[in-house]
Amino acid sequence: MELLTAADSEQKQRSVAGALRRRGITAGDRVVLHTTSGGAMLSAILGALRVGVVPVLLNAGLLEGERAALTEVAEVSLVIDDAMLSTMLAAGTAAELAPFPLARPMHFTSGTTGEPKGVWSGLLSSVEAEALSREEAELWEFDSHDRHLVCSPFHHSVSIRFGGGTLLAGGSVIIPGPFDAAVARKALLDHRPTTTFMVPAHLQRMLASAPSSEDVRQELLSLRLLVHAGAPCPPPLKHQLLDVIGPDRLWEFYGSTEGQFTACSGIEWLARPGTVGRARAHRSLTTDADGTIWCQVPHYGRFEYWRDPVKTAASWRDDEGGGRSFTVRDLGRLDEDDYLFIDGRRDDLIITGGVNVYPAEIEAVLGRVPGVAEVAVFGVDDERWGQRVCAAVRTGDGGGATELPTLVLAYARTQLAPYKCPKDVFVVTELPLTSTGKVQRLLLPELLGLHVQSVRVAMLVRGADGPCPPIAPRPGAGDVT
Repeated sequence: MELLTAADSEQKQRSVAGALRRRGITAGDRVVLHTTSGGAMLSAILGALRVGVVPVLLNAGLLEGERAALTEVAEVSLVIDDAMLSTMLAAGTAAELAPFPLARPMHFTSGTTGEPKGVWSGLLSSVEAEALSREEAELWEFDSHDRHLVCSPFHHSVSIRFGGGTLLAGGSVIIPGPFDAAVARKALLDHRPTTTFMVPAHLQRMLASAPSSEDVRQELLSLRLLVHAGAPCPPPLKHQLLDVIGPDRLWEFYGSTEGQFTACSGIEWLARPGTVGRARAHRSLTTDADGTIWCQVPHYGRFEYWRDPVKTAASWRDDEGGGRSFTVRDLGRLDEDDYLFIDGRRDDLIITGGVNVYPAEIEAVLGRVPGVAEVAVFGVDDERWGQRVCAAVRTGDGGGATELPTLVLAYARTQLAPYKCPKDVFVVTELPLTSTGKVQRLLLPELLGLHVQSVRVAMLVRGADGPCPPIAPRPGAGDVT
C-alpha cells in the first residue's frame, strides 16, 4: 500500500522533468513509460506533462512484440523503464513546472479495425491547459482534503485524471497495487479515502467478497464520491450501489480514449434509469438519424489520430457557429432533456473488465492457426467482467473440429496479452456474412445460443449494409427482445 502526497509527488515531478531536460527532450517529444504502476509512475507522467513532454502509455499486459510495434509507431525519443525512472528520481536536478499539464498523454485505441491509432492532442497553450484542468477539477470538486483510492493502473487515462487531479489540487493518492477486492476493502477502512473510481467488474468483486451489505456500507462511509465507467453497469449492481452509498455520492461518466462526453449522478440515473447523463461543461451532444453520437468540444478537447489524416477527418465534422464535433461511432439517443442513453458500443468493440478489446486484432492472430479457414471474435455478456472474449472458427475442410479449440487457445496465449485471449472457442460450419461478404460478429452470440442482453441485441439489426432481419433465438439463448 502506497500513500503519495502532493508535496512528495511535486518533488518527484520536478526531478523527472529535470532529467528529461538534461537528455535534450523538449516540449512535444514523446516518451514511453514502461514502468510499474505506482506513485513514481504517476509523478513521472505529471512531471513530463508539466514541461510539455508527452508520455506514451501502453497497456502493461502487452507482450514485448506488441509493445515494440506501438513504440515504433509513436516515434518516441526515450523508453523509460523502472531502472531508468529510479535514476531520474535520484538525480537531484529539478526543473520548473507549469501550473497545469501542457498536454494530454498519448494512448492507443484500435476501434473496430484492429489497427492501432494513437490519440494525439498536441501541446496546449497555458490558457487551454488551465481550462482543461479546471474543467475536471470543478466537475469532481477536487480539493486539498481529498484522498483518492486508485483501483486501475496508470496506463488508464481515468487513473491519471482522478489521481493527477487530486494531487494538483493538493490532496493525496492511495495506491494499493493491482486490484484485489479484499485489499481494496481494507484500504477503504484503513485509509478512509474521500474519492475512488472503479469499473463495474471491480465493484462486483468487491461487493461479492463482503460478508454483508452493511459491511460494504461501513467501508464506503468515508467516500464523498464513488465513480464508475468503462463498461455498462448491470442494473442490479447499480441499484445495490445506490442502496449502500446513496444516489448523491454515486456517479458515472461516459467517455472514450479520444474524449469525454457526459457525467451522471445517481439522482439523475434514478430519475432516468439507464442514462449516462448529460453533456459535460463546455460540450454539447447530438445524434444522427442512425443513432451515431457526436460531441462538440472546446478547442482544448480536440485531438487527431497520430499520422492518420484520413481517420482523423472521418471522426470530425464542422458544426454551425464554428464549433467542431467528434464521434467514436457509438450509438445512442437523447431524450427531451438531452440525457443520453447508449444503444450500443462502437460496433464490434468488446469491453472486458473495463478494458477495450478489438476483434480484428485478435482475428489476425488466430487466423494463423493451422486448420482455421475463417475466424470471428465477439463478446458475450459476463456477470463478472461485463463481457468475455469468444471466438468462432471455421475449418478449411471440416476436419479437426475436436482439437481445434485447444490449438486456438494455446496459440493465442503465446501471441496475445491475457485479456485479449478468447475464453471460449466455437467451431462453426459457416459465419454470418453481409451481402458484401463482411462477417457480422454481433450476430454470433445469438446464433450460438449464448445469452445476450437486450441492449446489445438492439445493435444486431443494424447490418453494415443497412437493416437486417432479426434472428429468432435458439432454445436456451436467454431473453431476447
